[in-house]
Amino acid sequence: MGGAVLAVLVMLQLRPASPDITQDDIDTAVRQSLEKEPLPSAAAKAYEAILPSVVRVVGLLDENDDGEDKPEQRAMERSLGTGVVIIDNGTILTNLHVVSGAKKIRVRFANGHESEAVMVGAQPQHDLAVLKALSLPDDLEAATMRSTSDLRPGDHVIAVGHPFGIGPSASYGVVSGLKREFRSPEGERTLTNLIQFDAAANPGNSGGPLVTMDGQVVGVVTAILNPSEQRTFIGIGFAVPIENAAAAAGMPPF
Repeated sequence: MGGAVLAVLVMLQLRPASPDITQDDIDTAVRQSLEKEPLPSAAAKAYEAILPSVVRVVGLLDENDDGEDKPEQRAMERSLGTGVVIIDNGTILTNLHVVSGAKKIRVRFANGHESEAVMVGAQPQHDLAVLKALSLPDDLEAATMRSTSDLRPGDHVIAVGHPFGIGPSASYGVVSGLKREFRSPEGERTLTNLIQFDAAANPGNSGGPLVTMDGQVVGVVTAILNPSEQRTFIGIGFAVPIENAAAAAGMPPF
């Protein structure tokens, strides 16, 4: 028995020692791992986090309109926008201009569940409306909101919505500025204290969430700067800070 142990010890002494692992070795291993299984981008993670709380909002201007999409009817012939669930009892934030004058309001949740909704509150000075869905999907998730107090120009954000009825869609950009002012083309209203951003937004994005890379809502998309009649995005969008939006729903400030 003693001879066997001695033989093992001799073999261990004769075997070449393993080389020390260097930082280059670690970096190479990490690169190879990422090439095999790339990590999702921060924007993709933010989109996945907010998606369950995003709803499509349609203002029906005709009592006979059942809200069903028809091939011959363009989505933008209705008042179309986006909303975000802020309380899991079906409380939804959107823009007032999306639902103003509508005979009926219909919402479609992320899982496809559809419901009529009623407007239970409004804040015209910020173009905000609060909706309450009359029926709810199972396991409805409310968005997480965060203060804009530490938001800075250059921070990355995504805008999630239904531009021209296509969606839900995500666009990626940065905060371009804070405390901006926007006057509607009709001159009916001037909105103040807005977040300016450059993530693409078009008609149908109105009322959708502006989301940071941690998946939290900092604003509600409300307007795009549009110097032409084409209604296309030129790189300047505006969102109402979530503090104002939450106040419209009677929620306490952050």
